[in-house]
Amino acid sequence: MPTQIEPAALRTAMSRFPTGVTVVTTIGPAGPAGATANAVASLSLEPPLMLACLDLGSRTLVAVEHARGFGINVLAADQAELARRFSTKDPHPEKWDGVAWEERAGTPKIEGALIWLACELRDVHDGGDHSIATGRVLDLEQSDGVPLIFHHGEYRPLSAGEG
Repeated sequence: MPTQIEPAALRTAMSRFPTGVTVVTTIGPAGPAGATANAVASLSLEPPLMLACLDLGSRTLVAVEHARGFGINVLAADQAELARRFSTKDPHPEKWDGVAWEERAGTPKIEGALIWLACELRDVHDGGDHSIATGRVLDLEQSDGVPLIFHHGEYRPLSAGEG
C-alpha cells in the first residue's frame, strides 16, 4: 500500500522548486477578477494552448467559467506587491484598487507584466483541490525584463547564479 503523503510535506518539498509568478485575470459579472497563480504553463504550440490551475474555492475560477476566457499576466521582478495582493481572499474590487490595467481581448492586461496572454476557455479539468483551466491563446504581448519567481515561500527576482 502506498504511503500517504501529507499536504504540508508536499508543500515544503515543492517550495524548493522555483516557479514563475502570474496573475490570472478575467472580466466577471461584477468587473475585473484576478488571482495569483504559479501553476501555469504552455500546453501546446499547435494549437496554441495554455493551462492555469485555480483553487476550487476561487472566485476568479467562477468568473473565468462565466466569461469563457482568461488572461495570464507574467509578473516582473518589481511586482511582488501585486502577487501578494492577488493571492488574498479580499473582494475583487479591493484587489484592483489602484492597479493600472487595460481591457484587451476581453481580459485585464496588468501594466508592467512581462508577458500577457489572452485565452479563450477550452476546458476545465478536475485537479484535486484545484481546477485546471485550458485555453486557446488569442493574443499576446511580451517585453524584456527580469521575472518574479516564487522560491522557498518568498517572492524574489530571478537572478543568475542563485542556488
